[in-house]
Amino acid sequence: MPFEFRKMEIEDVILVTPKVFGDSRGFFLEGYKKSEFKKNGIDIEFNQDNHSKSTKGVLRGLHYQAAPHAQAKLVRCPRGKILDVAVDLRENSPTFKKWVSAVLSEENKQMLFIPAGFAHGFVVLSDEAELLYKASNEFDAASDRGVRWNDSEIGVEWGIDFEPLVSEKDANQPYLKDINLKEIL
Repeated sequence: MPFEFRKMEIEDVILVTPKVFGDSRGFFLEGYKKSEFKKNGIDIEFNQDNHSKSTKGVLRGLHYQAAPHAQAKLVRCPRGKILDVAVDLRENSPTFKKWVSAVLSEENKQMLFIPAGFAHGFVVLSDEAELLYKASNEFDAASDRGVRWNDSEIGVEWGIDFEPLVSEKDANQPYLKDINLKEIL
């Protein structure tokens, strides 16, 4: 099998480790294989690919899209190193308001599958990092939402000892208590 799938503490979030075939020339890996993902409970049609680049200390998130444009994501970091975070915003979920994180890097080549109904964010731990991620729905500006990255009700532990660089938009996102949870899914 070209992948190992491991459920995180929130079962719906899955850490995916691809099999890497390497030698003195470099390496090869499969980044996505629909049949393998489907066999392992990720039966999603991805409709958009995104690529971002950020510098050390940049924190992006916590972002999500409102229904009916909610997005599941498959995130990987082919260059650099990030702490990737998923927060469960599904009001009727037993893990509502809980979060999980994983270090994604060019070294470990792991990916994080984040289902729809979760907010997503990351902080860059290396000098630079690039992210590639697949999304199940296309970006829809009218559905673009977020929750404050440092909301104490959620309590994400970003694992950093510095003040992150956050966009004005992200710095002014609403707190969880102020978002409309009915529009999540």
